[in-house]
Amino acid sequence: MIAAARQAAYDVLRAVSSGRADLGTALALSRKKLGDERDRALAGEIATGTLRWQGAFDHLITTYAGRPLRKLDPEVLDILRLTIFQLLHLDRIPAAAAVKDAVDLTGKAGKRSAAGLVNALLRRISRERDRLPLPPRPDDPSDRDAAIRYLSITLSHPAWLMARWMDRHGFDAAERWARFDNSPAPLTLRANRLKCTREQVAEALGREGIDTEPTRRAEDGLLVRGGNPLATALHEEGLFLVQDEASQLVGAFAAAVPGERVLDACASPGGKTTAMAAAMDGRGLIVAADVRGRRVQLLAQTVARSGAPHVRIVQADATRPLPFGEVFDRVLLDAPCSGLGTVRRDPDIKWRRREEDLAGLAEAQLAMLGHAAAVLRPGGRLIYATCSSEPEENDGVVERFLAAGAPFTRDGEPLRTLPFRDGLEAFFAAMLVRAKDLR
Repeated sequence: MIAAARQAAYDVLRAVSSGRADLGTALALSRKKLGDERDRALAGEIATGTLRWQGAFDHLITTYAGRPLRKLDPEVLDILRLTIFQLLHLDRIPAAAAVKDAVDLTGKAGKRSAAGLVNALLRRISRERDRLPLPPRPDDPSDRDAAIRYLSITLSHPAWLMARWMDRHGFDAAERWARFDNSPAPLTLRANRLKCTREQVAEALGREGIDTEPTRRAEDGLLVRGGNPLATALHEEGLFLVQDEASQLVGAFAAAVPGERVLDACASPGGKTTAMAAAMDGRGLIVAADVRGRRVQLLAQTVARSGAPHVRIVQADATRPLPFGEVFDRVLLDAPCSGLGTVRRDPDIKWRRREEDLAGLAEAQLAMLGHAAAVLRPGGRLIYATCSSEPEENDGVVERFLAAGAPFTRDGEPLRTLPFRDGLEAFFAAMLVRAKDLR
């Protein structure tokens, strides 16, 4: 009988590989089918780890199978990938059990003719795990081809993306960035200052057996070192929210002030909305908008749990002119983007994105920035943010917006987090001020 966690991990990978769902959605669906928390955790670990190391695994499969990936059935390919992850990265799982389940999965997927290949390839990888044919770290990083082969294959990132990071930041930084992406992301919380302080949350979680430590840069953040805080009543009581540390910094960078009228134009799931609500101490108004019904519903749940009293939720599309006049003192546009700054948490992104996607994303972001600017009062502040690592979506959008003659000026230096420098996901935020006198 195939282990439940391996079956679930396979189902997740098939959903992601076929384009039916992203990793987060596929994992959420798989968890509903698993009754044991240990199975849910293992399935998530296998699926996420497989996607992190997919580039290296595909190189091994091609080498040992002696054929290109396109010659393998996609079901067989996912079975090989998830089992190689178990063989190379999960010592607690016996190799024989992992290989047997892989062969059984192959038959269950209707690909019994590939069972011999699956069995032989996986057993060979298990035997040769200490001498796998992966490109070594180059002695001379100035050898561009060797450097990119190592970064893209051995460290499992798309070659086009590694070339970009290396050209901008150098080989050592690109290597550190790739290793950062390949490490498991910690669970990060933000204390809800509308109800309690970070210290009070840490103490309350400690009484529930949850071990935490303060984040280095985010003033309200906590890193979870042990236990599951989402299984406690404290979560439903709204004492904290799950929010990445770099994302928390963007909420703080927005610098909302009590008494202001604020628009969060792409607000779901609501982390930055509720952070600004806390900064405003219940005084003023936040209009939190998103475009899709399910996103608006998630946003409403987050706001309700937080207890923020002055948030109004609307469904609005920032890719079109927004249904407001020039009434807001502050507008946050956390624009939809490539997500390439969040590869550590969402490793499927690096395989779904293509370099040619960036131009189209930047065009949409520029249009949204114009729509957000149009509802800001003279003298108001506009914050543009993304979770992208790429300059076309960040400084490039801001520069094009200003170059087109928009009556705005920069306010200080942008917020920019970089994994190799800061140990955080790559986020960007810039603040612009609208001119007071437009005559």
